[in-house]
Amino acid sequence: MDKIDIKSRKEVDFLVRRFYDQVRKHEILGPIFNGVVKDWDTHLIHLSDFWEMILLQTGPGAGKFNPVKVHRQVDAEVNNSIEQAHFGNWLELWFQTLDRYFEGENASYAKEHARRMAHMLFMRIWEAREK
Repeated sequence: MDKIDIKSRKEVDFLVRRFYDQVRKHEILGPIFNGVVKDWDTHLIHLSDFWEMILLQTGPGAGKFNPVKVHRQVDAEVNNSIEQAHFGNWLELWFQTLDRYFEGENASYAKEHARRMAHMLFMRIWEAREK
């Protein structure tokens, strides 16, 4: 398969589905995601909406998403057990998926944005925990 850049919703959907196929099977991340996500089809649509907005500046637009709130809720549901290493696992799978199927400006930006987002989300989760 020739690698291409991410230029359309079709490619965003492909990326999100391939990535979360790996997440769901991952020995550490799988139990967390599979325990929290009840409707994977709907969840994948929301995630594709998010990444379409980030990578293509199209789709549902800003304001629809609050990843900090969602990730804080997930952390609470798993007894405040999310650690920085979980985000490392997530990033590793994200980069592997991108590298397997894509190359180009948007693929590179997807990596950079994910790296910054992972750092920010972990910090916001940590700040929300009761001391």
